[in-house]
Amino acid sequence: MGNGDPGSVLLGTNDRAEAVAAIKAMLRIERNDEDGVIGQLADTALGLAEQFLGQVLIARHVQAMLPVLPGWQRLAAAPVQAISQVEGVAADGTAVALPVTGYAIDIDARGDGWVRIIDAGGAAQLRVTSTAGCAEAWAALPAPVRQGVVLLAGYLFSERDTTRPPPAAITALWRPFRGLALAPAVHA
Repeated sequence: MGNGDPGSVLLGTNDRAEAVAAIKAMLRIERNDEDGVIGQLADTALGLAEQFLGQVLIARHVQAMLPVLPGWQRLAAAPVQAISQVEGVAADGTAVALPVTGYAIDIDARGDGWVRIIDAGGAAQLRVTSTAGCAEAWAALPAPVRQGVVLLAGYLFSERDTTRPPPAAITALWRPFRGLALAPAVHA
């Protein structure tokens, strides 16, 4: 499980194999002795893509810790596919699932997940478990996003000792998929 924020990526076995194969093809590497390093660089590049884009790319379960506040609170990880559990966490760390009458949840048209507490039952914090992501797997990501990840991972591999910045083509590939917010999101 991630921490609820874009950027904490650990690719699954199949997704990692596909990403590593794409990176190796771009770098024209045929041997397998550096697959572990290339896989880690794929995780890093995908995490940086998520941070740049402000969204989770490959669907995964995430948990978010929220304060117990009145009103709607937005989950950081998006786009949210499902909110599966809302727990109250006591000061001693003990977690108890809140009854469905103790909270309200919503997923808006943009894919933002929202939670509103009705009765926290004395909890000091909330732990919300959700599933977030744009695509179910590496192959389902938009081609420009995948290509940017491949280019960045390849750059990180081949230019390990450089101080030069990554090619601007990477962010040019990602920019059309970047969500920008001019004002904080508010739930109606």
